[in-house]
Amino acid sequence: MNRIIMLLTLALSFFNVFSQEAVNKSDTLRKDALSVFMEASDFFKKEIPFINYVRDIKVADVYIITTEENTGSGGYVSTFFIVGQGKYKGMKDTLKCSFSPDETLDNRRAKQVKTLKLGLMRYVAKTPLAQFMNINFSEPLSETVSSDKWNSWVYSASMYSSSYGQKSYNYSYIDGTLTANRITEKSKFESSISFDLQTNKNVYNDSVYKSTIREEYLYLRYVKSINDHWSAGALTYFQKSTYSNYNMSLRIMPGIEYDIFPYSQSTRRQLRLLYNAGFEINNYIEETTLNKGKETLAKQSISANLSIIQKWGSVSSSLTWSNYFFDLAYNNLRLNINANLRIVKGLSFNMSGSFAFVHDQISLPLGVSTLEDVLLQRKMQATDYSYSTYFGFTYTFGSIYNNVVNPRFGN
Repeated sequence: MNRIIMLLTLALSFFNVFSQEAVNKSDTLRKDALSVFMEASDFFKKEIPFINYVRDIKVADVYIITTEENTGSGGYVSTFFIVGQGKYKGMKDTLKCSFSPDETLDNRRAKQVKTLKLGLMRYVAKTPLAQFMNINFSEPLSETVSSDKWNSWVYSASMYSSSYGQKSYNYSYIDGTLTANRITEKSKFESSISFDLQTNKNVYNDSVYKSTIREEYLYLRYVKSINDHWSAGALTYFQKSTYSNYNMSLRIMPGIEYDIFPYSQSTRRQLRLLYNAGFEINNYIEETTLNKGKETLAKQSISANLSIIQKWGSVSSSLTWSNYFFDLAYNNLRLNINANLRIVKGLSFNMSGSFAFVHDQISLPLGVSTLEDVLLQRKMQATDYSYSTYFGFTYTFGSIYNNVVNPRFGN
């Protein structure tokens, strides 16, 4: 018995020493790992465990900015901007991975992880963890690329419906859209046709109040690339709307755009100036406040669009002025802003909003709206302005390391 106890004691001691050595080795590797600041999901942390995910950009060896852009196929492209700091200063890389619209979430995130791993290798190569890396190439390369039988054309069709209600109220909505797009580096053609139908029913005492809004749209836009700063194109827009009092409205607006920054930098920064001028042909459901049943009007608009994505956050905004030529008093000035800003360590500010001075409601129906029209929002109402806002702060403090993933009981 004493021999057995002695053997067990020796075995336990050996195990403790071995475990301690393993822990020490693991801890040393973790301390030597590359420190990276980025917005990473649990999947990223599990699939790329050989870096330290830190919450403070100042202590990071590398920071990564991720952006996404829609593609002509209906999918999108993820771009990773990798920038070194400290001893890695001067090192930077840009990597992209593209996704088709029918790829699953699992496929998309697996591609993102693979792309990011490749991008991180030359940074990890400067750490002691490099000796544990192994790179393989698993697929043979084809010498040719098959031609595109669709010639870059992408089509889609969608239909959505929703409804909810209770004893005294119900609401239903149906929407359908068809699109045909062709987007290349030299030109962009986008088109869509859609309709939607909204119905409301409210019951109060013995009275029933019903509301129906029908809208149909046709949208066509063609843009031609001139060079890395200039482009030109035209927009055609057709609308029928019981809410906006349009039995038919056709707008044709040629335009030209200049980007202060090259279009090749569009995923990081844009400052685009766009001018459009054209005409509208309107046929109204009800006679308007200007005593018009139909009319043709000339119109113009100019807009400035800013978009910046940097390590301190992102900002996008647009300022648009439009007016009718028959009377400059009929105009619209709209400002849109979206921002996500890191103020100090752990503190970030998020906001979005829009504000518009509205003086161009040419389709307002003549006469006074009924109480039902106002409460059920069946028809557009006169206004001098419109706005929407959202803002909030987030403050996080504690350990700068954010490597561990624990999915138990959900996140």
